[in-house]
Amino acid sequence: MTPPSLTVLRRTNVLALHRLFLEQQIAAGKPAKGLDQAFAASLEISPSMWSQIKSARPIGNTLARQIERHAQVELGWLDAEHATAHPDPAEERFLDLARQAWRAANAKGKREMRLWLAERAPPVPEAPPGNEPPEAGK
Repeated sequence: MTPPSLTVLRRTNVLALHRLFLEQQIAAGKPAKGLDQAFAASLEISPSMWSQIKSARPIGNTLARQIERHAQVELGWLDAEHATAHPDPAEERFLDLARQAWRAANAKGKREMRLWLAERAPPVPEAPPGNEPPEAGK
């Protein structure tokens, strides 16, 4: 699997920073309206620039370092892959589509989907004994 391009990586990471900002602001009781503008202001960029970045504008080196500085992450953070607990919008759309296909399929169709994905997915490492997730309700 090839690593994502720097453009994609930076956009993914800045969107993760945005999501974190939104979660923090909403948890603090701030109204959702105007949070995009507040995020842009926190990075010292215009709301228009933020809108462009979200959709397609590449993030150059100078802007990347500015974002990192204002977001208080280490230098080069936008340029590195980070494990994320939140899927991006494209992943969410794929998961919704996969869920619909799974629910509409019969047993044979489900087996075919599972085998098709298993052929393409990297192997999942097994957890060492004793590291099983806690059971629900305990």
